Amino acid sequence: MNTSPWSPYRPADAEPWNLERAWTLRRRAGFAATWAELERDLADGPEKAVDRVLDGSCRLAGVPSDFARTAELLGDAAAGSSDARRLQAWWLFRCLFTHDPLQERLTLAWHDHFATSQVKVDDVGAMHRQNETFRKLGRGPFGDLLRALLHDPALLAWLDAPSNRKQKPNENLARELMELFTLGVGRYSESDVKEAARALTGLGVTQGRFTMRADRHDDGPKTVLGKTGNLDPDALADLLLAQPATADRLAWRLCNTFLGENVADAATRTALAEQLRGDGLHVGRAVDTILRSRIFFGPRNLHARIGDPVGFVVGSVRALECFAPRPPSTLLLAEWTERLGQALFFPPNVGGWPGGRGWLSGRGVVARANFAAALAEGRLHADGKPPDFASLAERNVKTREPDAALKLVSEVLSGRVLDPSSADAIQRSAGDAGSANDRLNRAVALLLARPESQLV
Repeated sequence: MNTSPWSPYRPADAEPWNLERAWTLRRRAGFAATWAELERDLADGPEKAVDRVLDGSCRLAGVPSDFARTAELLGDAAAGSSDARRLQAWWLFRCLFTHDPLQERLTLAWHDHFATSQVKVDDVGAMHRQNETFRKLGRGPFGDLLRALLHDPALLAWLDAPSNRKQKPNENLARELMELFTLGVGRYSESDVKEAARALTGLGVTQGRFTMRADRHDDGPKTVLGKTGNLDPDALADLLLAQPATADRLAWRLCNTFLGENVADAATRTALAEQLRGDGLHVGRAVDTILRSRIFFGPRNLHARIGDPVGFVVGSVRALECFAPRPPSTLLLAEWTERLGQALFFPPNVGGWPGGRGWLSGRGVVARANFAAALAEGRLHADGKPPDFASLAERNVKTREPDAALKLVSEVLSGRVLDPSSADAIQRSAGDAGSANDRLNRAVALLLARPESQLV
């Protein structure tokens, strides 16, 4: 029997394929599932459910037939403006309506990894192009993505590459390239940083486009990580990609994206890093391993992660099917993710968002409760009309009976059955005022604000 945590998960009496596991797959690898999608995944088993996530066919509803064209038009219009809020709304449109939510989840992970902020870049078009690079290359060999980022105007502007010149090096890009993007802390020396900075001289940005200025490049010999040569940016990238520490760093990033806090220990991450080293640092195949694994579906990984604001906002809208026939305003969704602590295209620093418990500051908890109320009261939609959650229940479980409706909503939002005492407490707090749908909507807001609803 293969006991590796990365061996494929097989349902067993002790670890059955159930709602919790199907729900966890769709929350971690995307932005939640509808009830119909969960029922289908439960019926078909884990292998087919994971296949659909990986090949971008997991969504049954809420994917417009003209999604690709609409997304392109919205992206181009946002990029041509100077308004970063339109770019945020475009990305959330993609998260909400794409047929391939895993692609957007990985794009978000790379946005966090190469954390670049519009605050300093001040070029919406460049931020848009960087985001498309994450989307295009984020599932292939990591080296392709890293080399592309060394030609990315937004990243170069963010890390002062244009001021890094022969005989006047700026170490900012070199330091973050080694510490954050590839090797990790403690895997290089200060001398390595200085020499790597010389290798990166000449990179620049002219009128928002990448340039390589030969007259500013230091073409003398450099020694980085014990290797001496006339290193240029591409040769430096090759050298860093060949280091074992880069696979370790990449394994950490992928575990941090898909697993709960502290679920993968050092030995488990090392095993994934070994696969990455032997497989050309191929991200997509490593994600395949993770999503099919025993550790992913193991009990320690269930409800073991605090959901990020984008997942909380988009996941709530998707799970409750608030995307049709009246789609919410993605401009408003972007405002809410910012209030919850995740302003897209504005990470707090080069290290990205802190994540984990950092999402649940006092301000963040209040914002999550306020978002829940706004969703239930219809304030995410232009017409201000509250969603009809009783009809959601009737459509999915053939009844509008309050207890059954609350059970459905709790299962689709949290992936588990609400205990009777909690259900009673929510029903009492929702009160008797208004129609049955009014009461159910208040119950949904209360349910979303509960501590267990913050875990994915």
